[in-house]
Amino acid sequence: MTPSKVFFSDLRATANRNMFAKLKQLLHQAGMDKAVSPRNLVAIKLHFGEEGTTGFIRPIFIRRIVDRIKELGGFPFLTDTNTLYRGSRSHSVSHIVTAIENGFAYSVVNAPIIIADGLRGSSSVKVRIDQEMFELVEIGKEIIDANVLIGVAHFKGHGLTGFAGTIKNIGMGCASRHGKLEQHSDLSPKMNKKRCTGCGECAASCAQEAISVKEEKAGIDPKKCIGCGECIIICPKSAIGVRWSRDIPIIQKKMVEYAFGVLKEKEGRAFFINFLTQISPLCDCNRYTDASIVPDIGMVASTDPVAIDQASADMVNQQAGLHGSCLKVNTMPGEDKFRGLYPEIDWGFQLDYAQKIGLGTRSYELIEI
Repeated sequence: MTPSKVFFSDLRATANRNMFAKLKQLLHQAGMDKAVSPRNLVAIKLHFGEEGTTGFIRPIFIRRIVDRIKELGGFPFLTDTNTLYRGSRSHSVSHIVTAIENGFAYSVVNAPIIIADGLRGSSSVKVRIDQEMFELVEIGKEIIDANVLIGVAHFKGHGLTGFAGTIKNIGMGCASRHGKLEQHSDLSPKMNKKRCTGCGECAASCAQEAISVKEEKAGIDPKKCIGCGECIIICPKSAIGVRWSRDIPIIQKKMVEYAFGVLKEKEGRAFFINFLTQISPLCDCNRYTDASIVPDIGMVASTDPVAIDQASADMVNQQAGLHGSCLKVNTMPGEDKFRGLYPEIDWGFQLDYAQKIGLGTRSYELIEI
């Protein structure tokens, strides 16, 4: 299989060539100009960050992507879909307010915010993919209606997929609420009573009220649980886990198939950017951002969603772990930082499966600009 091209820019800057100039050059050389045509409606899919988190991509960088799309004659808008869990992005009103409070106001980014799956997450389009897990997937309608999709991801660790990059940003992030539910439906959280302190964080975050605290211990009602996984991520004592060997490969397969559905009608009209900055151990869906596990690296861009995630993971793993972060093992250059964070999760499984179904290739050529 022919390697895909992944373009990389480090974070060095000078008075004559700052980071905005480097980003513009990265977009051009990696092929965004070819994806956008005049009068195209261009969806910029990103994560606005949950209320309380700080690791999301800086809005001033998004502004430069918006400006370049406008120079090419496109009409860009910023977008994401509503969440399953109870948080500040569970419906479009609070989602947009959160985005603005986190700096994504029109006056900053020069583009409107349109939540892709409507007011309450029910505006979707079914796309036929005929894959192993799904025949049909449900994608946010505005993503489907857009002429072009630009995926902009903050690359970081994730408690269910090992890392979160382009594939998760597109596969999980473009799904309607029902689509997210389908992806999590096989997840079965299990409680470790010995570790549980009865703090109630999990119960407070559960949108389905499936968790209750009795006698200073939390319990999960399997009849109410929808498998969104929020309680697993939010528990401060790691008292809630999953059946790793069964659940995680299924979640990764479902996420990849959803990414396949999103991109099915976007051939030649999709482009991806990963920001390898403030590489935190957890997703920006959390209400806090922990210390970075490795130093900031730079930005990568590609038209191949598999190759860009493979390159990003490799570049993170080439770094030395940062002292003072939660990463305590696999801290040496060349060691797997994501397996250091989540030893039970084989993050390569999602890339293997994505390559198998034709989403892209793990083989890449890294081109530094």
